[in-house]
Order: sequence, then structure tokens, then C-alpha cells
Amino acid sequence: MMTVDEMVAMAKANGASDIHIICGLPPKFRLDGQLEDMCEEVLTEEDCNALCRQLCGEQFDRTDPSVEIDSAGLWGGNRCRVHIFRQQGMPSVALRLLREQIPKLEGLGLPPAAVDLTRHHKGIILVTGETGSGKSTTLAAMLDHINHTRKSHIVTLEDPVEYLYKPDLCAINQREVGRDTKSFAEGLRASLREDPNVILIGEMRDRDTIETAITAAETGHLVFGTLHTGSASDAVDRMVQVFPEGMQTQIRLQLSMCLQAVVTQQLVPLKNGGRTLAVELMLVTDAIRNLIRSGNTPQIANAVATSAALGGQTMDQGLVRLVREGKITRDTAMRFAHDEAFVRKNAM
Repeated sequence: MMTVDEMVAMAKANGASDIHIICGLPPKFRLDGQLEDMCEEVLTEEDCNALCRQLCGEQFDRTDPSVEIDSAGLWGGNRCRVHIFRQQGMPSVALRLLREQIPKLEGLGLPPAAVDLTRHHKGIILVTGETGSGKSTTLAAMLDHINHTRKSHIVTLEDPVEYLYKPDLCAINQREVGRDTKSFAEGLRASLREDPNVILIGEMRDRDTIETAITAAETGHLVFGTLHTGSASDAVDRMVQVFPEGMQTQIRLQLSMCLQAVVTQQLVPLKNGGRTLAVELMLVTDAIRNLIRSGNTPQIANAVATSAALGGQTMDQGLVRLVREGKITRDTAMRFAHDEAFVRKNAM
């Protein structure tokens, strides 16, 4: 049986993003979005137990079998995020390899206007997309850009801490939910007493967190957060709909005034292997503020589509651009499009 260190080293050498350990199957890793066997050896329950102990030591044996374990650490020369859980009574592991170096913001393939988002000093900037779409990487690159360009205090709330920043011009406090604070909401409320300029919220998943994030933005802080939504308009609706109906009008008003931008991401297959970033960028204009305020979010996509002069773009416009640049095929663009007819017509 391969050790965790050997698995991680092999995954790193092959450019894999994740490792999956499941009883009754060979260990697998994710290459360009697809799962592949790492070897032919099928893992037994004993193997899985031993690998879990390598990952979290005695904590694995002390933890109630019905409770999942989240952690992060260094294995095989690479920092990793680990989630241990059980399925049908057997231990399983999902392990994410984290980049050792935070990439430069300019090199991620974001629209040029997205780089300028780090110049804001207050408001909310959201990065959204499905799991594995590179949200954490984009946020880390944005914060590191701030770290190297202005003198500020950055506080992050993460579950768990992924990228480790090396303070340059900024003072940086990285707080891990479950170890340094009880929850995102409690950590966020506490952060307002910690004299921050910039706050990163790993996931805006509940009403308390979203409400406090809006308050932080209104009081002059720059707040970065993530949501699992597929478009800017969906992100606005998700934030509003966690509140009771009687509060939604007020929340729309507040959000319309403090939301600065929404970056929505997908990773799509390149023509010749690998993946690239497809991006929707909503820069919140006066027209979009009015749509948020009035609850007319279905019209946001049209407003984003007409904001090209400012640097905004819809996901479909981003996919068309990738086709025209020769990076992806027209069929790939249509497969990942929101409006397949638009891409079919314009991706030439």
C-alpha cells in the first residue's frame, strides 16, 4: 500500500488536484477534472484506517464515527486540505493538494478589470462558482496582491486555512474555524474589533455571516467572500433569500449600496489538454444597483452583457472569447454556456 506521502508526491508530480481514498477501490486522483487510478492495488478497510491515522493521528480513533474530520497539513512535500468521512461504515478521504506558491493575480486568466478590484477600500467582492472552480486560488491571489501593494491589516476566516501568506506591506491574521474561532459568523463579528482593513470570509453560508458581512462593508471594510452559485444574479438572490421575506427589501437596499463586484468562475477543458478559467465579471454599476434594489435580478445578465466598456462580461461572452483566442473548442463553449444559442451564434 502506498503511504499518504507517496500518494501526494505522485499526485503533485502528475499535476493532480485531488486524491480520493475509498475502501474497495484503488486510490484515485483527479487530473484535469477526471478521476484516474493511481495504481492497481485495491484498498482494504485496514488500509483506509492506516491512511487516516497517517493524516490525523490519534484524532481518527478518538472521533465519533458519525463525525467528519477536517484538517490541513504538509504531506509529500505539499500542503493539503483533508476531509475524512465514513460511507457504509468504512472510512473515506478526500484530499485537496494546495498550491505552495500563491499565483500572481495577473496570471490567472481573469479579465483585466478583475485585477483592479483590489484597489477598492470598502464594500463586498464575491467570488462564486462550483466546488473546484478555483475560487480559493483567485481570492488568495487578490489578497496577496493587496499584501504587496498597500499597507493594511488583513484578517481571514477559513475552514481550514489553505494558502499561507507571507506578510509584506500588510499585517495578516489567518484564523481557522473550529480551532481559532467557533464559526464564520462569530469570527466575523469578532474581526470587527480587530481593526481590519480587509476581511476574507471562506464561505458566506448563513444569515448571520451574510448580515455581518454587509455591516462590515457598510462600516468601511473591504470584504471578500465566496458563494456556490453559477452567476452574479444567482449570488444576489442567494444572499437575499437567506433572510425572512419581511427583511428582504431592506437587505436588497443595503446590498445595492455595498456590493462592488461578483466574479463567477468555471474551469473548462482546453483544446490540447488541461483546463482554463472561464469567467463572468459583474461590476456593480448604477443600473445594476437599481436592479438589485428593485429585486429585478433576472435583468442583471443583460446589464452585465452591456458593461463591456467598463470591463464586465457574462459567462457566455467569456466562453466566446476563449473560442476566438483558440483556447477551447466551440463545442466545449456550448457545453458550459448558460445560453447555448448565443455561443453557437457568436463563437466563430
